[in-house]
This record gives sequence, C-alpha cells and structure tokens, in this order.
Amino acid sequence: MLWRRKSSEDDTEGSASLAQKSRKPPNTAFRQQRLKAWQPILSPQSVLPLLILISAIFAPIGVALIITANNVQNLQIDYSHCDTLATNNFKEIPSKYVGYHFKKKLNVKPVWRLQQDQTDVKTCAIQFEIPNDIKKSIYIYYRLTNFYQNHRKYVQSFDLSQLKGQAVASDDLNSDCNPLREQNDKAIYPCGLIANSLFNDTFGPELMGVNDTQSYALTNKGISWSSDKSRFKKTEYNASQIVPPPNWAKRYPDGYTDDNIPDLSEWEELKVWMRTAGLPKFYKLALKNETATLPAGAYQMNIDLEYPVTIFGGSKTFVLTTNSIIGGRNMSLGVVYLIVAGISIIFGLIFLMKVIIQPRKLGDHSYLSFDEREDVVSRSSAQPQPLREIL
Repeated sequence: MLWRRKSSEDDTEGSASLAQKSRKPPNTAFRQQRLKAWQPILSPQSVLPLLILISAIFAPIGVALIITANNVQNLQIDYSHCDTLATNNFKEIPSKYVGYHFKKKLNVKPVWRLQQDQTDVKTCAIQFEIPNDIKKSIYIYYRLTNFYQNHRKYVQSFDLSQLKGQAVASDDLNSDCNPLREQNDKAIYPCGLIANSLFNDTFGPELMGVNDTQSYALTNKGISWSSDKSRFKKTEYNASQIVPPPNWAKRYPDGYTDDNIPDLSEWEELKVWMRTAGLPKFYKLALKNETATLPAGAYQMNIDLEYPVTIFGGSKTFVLTTNSIIGGRNMSLGVVYLIVAGISIIFGLIFLMKVIIQPRKLGDHSYLSFDEREDVVSRSSAQPQPLREIL
C-alpha cells in the first residue's frame, strides 16, 4: 500500500478551502441580532391611561355616528308579493312588508293596488304618506335579497371591449360570456350573465301627488358612478351583427334594428346594475332629486312588475331615503365604536381596582425564585433503565 505523510502545504490548502466555504454570517449588528430594540413593559399603571384614551376617543365618535345615522329618514316597502296580495282596489300593505323612520309618525299606513293593462304588464301602485318635509337630497333605491352578484362566474361574465363600443366578432368575444356569447351565429350584445339578468322593474319618473299634494320630480341622470363613463361607449355594431340577450326579448321582441340599438353610454340603469355588489343583499340607485325639498303629503309610486324574484327565493323592495356623510341609516358602525369604548372602560376599571386593592411594585424580587434544589433532587432520583430493557 502506498501512502505518504500529510504535509504542512496540504494543511494550508485545506484550511484555505474551509475558509472559502465558511457560511458564518458577517459580524454585523444586523446579522448577529445586536440591533437596539425597545420592548414596553405592560403594567396596570401603563395600560390604564391607554384604555382611558381609547374610550375617550371611541365613545364620542360612536355617539356622533348614531346621531348622524338616526337623522336619516327613509321608507321601505317590500313589493315582492304585490302581484299576489294586492287587488284592484287600494289595500293596506301588511306591516311586515313596511319599514320607515321619519321625524313624525305616520297618520296613514301605506296601501297598494295591482293594475294590469292590455299588454298584460302588471303595475303595482303604492301610496304612502310623507309626514314631514324632507330636505334634499332624496334618493329612490331598489333592494334585492338573496341575489349573489358576487359569484366568480357571474362577476367575470362580460366583454370589456364590447362595452367600450368595439364591434367584436362572436368568435372573439371573451369566453367568460359563455353560455350567453352568441346566438344564431350572431354576437349577443351585450354578452354575459350580468347584462342578461338586468333588473327591469320600471319605477315611475316621479312621485305622483295624491289629493292636493304636488307631484315631485325625479331623474335617472347621473345615478351611475363617474368612473363608468369611460367604461361604456356607443357601439360600432350594425343591427345585422348582433342579437339582444334572451331575457331582453320583451324589450326587443323583433330583435335589434338600426334605430333601436341601445346606447350603453346613456343607459344609466345598466351601468348601475353592471357594477356588481359584494353581498347577496344590496341596494341599487334608481332615481334621485338633489335640488328640491320633498314636501309633506301623500304620494304614489307606480312600479311595473317585470323582474321575478321567487325563482331564487329573494325579495325586492322600494326604498325612499335620504343620505348622510356616512351613507344610509345604518347604526352598526356607531354601535361597534360604543362597544369598543365600553370594553376599554370595563378593563380600565378592572386594572384600576387591581392597582388599588392589590398593588404590586414593579420588579418585585419576591416573585422570583432561584431555588433549584427540588429540580436537582428530582433529576438525581431518576434511575437509568438497564440497556437490555431499552433494547
């Protein structure tokens, strides 16, 4: 066997290779975790002022939010069952379908009546009282429940290029529009599930005055978001290239012609509908008046019943309301602030009683124990097991 003694040169080369392969972090404060740090010591004396400060901030904000929301006046009438419960004569609406909040009490309860014209269009006429003058602005919403506009397939079911006015061929439309992408080798305009399920109950253009009350004008102009102006454009399609969505057949019984192709840039209701909601219960703005006060009196709103809600177990509600700086009449936010303030006060009182009844000096050595004899005895008393038992 050939062998040789390891020389000093080999040792030098080995040490050099080890030095090159060393993964030791540099000797810096950051790499060696020697950075300066500050860690607060939470004691009753230090936490108590913080809890008092939180309660002092959150309580006034919660009270202000509740007062602001309480100043919002509204009327809500669920008209989902108008076609089955209402008659040809005005009839009182069941109380479970009515909700309101005004500065004064209602003297007359809301009533409804079902009308039907020669074209079989059912109209729900709702009469209600406004007990006091309501300053501007006045908004008319419709509320839907149990309608999931936030479904992933539903949210993606449109073609942006088509909405921007481009004449996109049916084969080039977004595949998310399926199964409402084309029909009879023609592109559906606008394609997708969102447009096809457009809410099509029609609200009267004004609040009709009853008896001696003057009618109150409303408008649908400017009800959509300003950012939607660049999203919807007048289309470049010809009538021979496109067909309306299936659920629009009643609106366009003979399909599109060059005179009736909808201009999406001017269709405010469609813009509002296509801005999908995040929850199954949502409000959509339908009409508004931001310039005039709504006088006290009796009014009537006529609603053409076209949109079915029983197929998905939902409901549709007529909502007349004002707004505040935080939106509609919603007490939840103010209540949450008051709950946080209340919890802070409760814990503040607990810590205060702790300090008064059972005070403790910070860094009291009486709570420390350096006696480890019991641990030593317990470890020494443990007998090792024989090796054969372990094996």
